[in-house]
Amino acid sequence: MAHAIKSWTVYWDEYTSGVYLYGSEIVFHARDDVEFTNELMPAGTVIRTWHSMVAFQEKRIEPTLPIIDGEGSYHVSVDIDCDVDQGIFLRFVFFGKNGEEAGSFVMDGPEADMTCPLKTYSYDAQLICAGGHAFRFHSFTISEKEQR
Repeated sequence: MAHAIKSWTVYWDEYTSGVYLYGSEIVFHARDDVEFTNELMPAGTVIRTWHSMVAFQEKRIEPTLPIIDGEGSYHVSVDIDCDVDQGIFLRFVFFGKNGEEAGSFVMDGPEADMTCPLKTYSYDAQLICAGGHAFRFHSFTISEKEQR
């Protein structure tokens, strides 16, 4: 019996933890419409980070990403309107049980298929500047891919 394919939509929630604020203007129009402008932001800057696990006692924030299986395959789609084509991208960084980096995956378009390293214990998703200085972030979605 096939199980239902799970899908998670991730939003930019209205708190400033893990956000590049230096010189940034951020306007929350709606849960799925966040306007970000920063004319001086250098390429390669991590603008926003989401975590699958956090030490709540330390950081006082809730995890914002679904727990995913190190053996699973996923389809990721990103909904961002940017002033520069491909000016913002999403990078996933995978960590092993001891916090060591186990690998990473960079999305170079609005949709991609992703497989996690086997020893993935937790992961972060990072919104990264690639030359864009103004964008509207709507959400990104992580969906399980059907196992064959």
